[in-house]
Amino acid sequence: MFFSFKGHIPVVHSSSFVHPQATLIGNVIVGKHCYIGPSAVIRGDWGEIILEDGVNVQENCTVHMFPGKSITLKKCAHVGHGAIIHGANLGENCLIGMNAVIMDDAIVGDESIVGALSFVKAEMIIPKRSLVVGNPAKIIKEVSDEMIQWKTAGTKLYQQLPTDCHDTMKECEPLNEIPENRPIQEDFYETLNTYRKK
Repeated sequence: MFFSFKGHIPVVHSSSFVHPQATLIGNVIVGKHCYIGPSAVIRGDWGEIILEDGVNVQENCTVHMFPGKSITLKKCAHVGHGAIIHGANLGENCLIGMNAVIMDDAIVGDESIVGALSFVKAEMIIPKRSLVVGNPAKIIKEVSDEMIQWKTAGTKLYQQLPTDCHDTMKECEPLNEIPENRPIQEDFYETLNTYRKK
């Protein structure tokens, strides 16, 4: 669902996919090949929110800020299920784990990983390639090349997902029984490994 606010209308590139049950309000700009999952809320009423190319914001996430702030989720940022980004800026190719909370004026550096359920306090500066966990969040080590390869490969799956959703996702009624000619599920683990090798 899309809502204008004080003359600001969300802008979404045609290559991106916003699930019909997601909500974008006001001054929100979504770049190319982005995925916004069901029940995500991106509320640009008090400031601008920019999602650069290749960003994904998964189910039940919230992106908002204090009045007068504007925030950017940079290219290939990956925001896991249920995470909250409140007035924070995310660096390129970073990963925010499920149900993590990133508070106002925090900066997550490029290729950093914030663990699931972590609480990143306001104004925390996370350097590039940092692994951050806990409540309150602490930097525990540097992100390895292998870790960032897995992260990047996973994000590529989400960058393919908008095309798949545009091409194949349709509202439907459930079946009463399993059909004999049921499609074979794609092996996404194999696809992930293929992306990892590129």
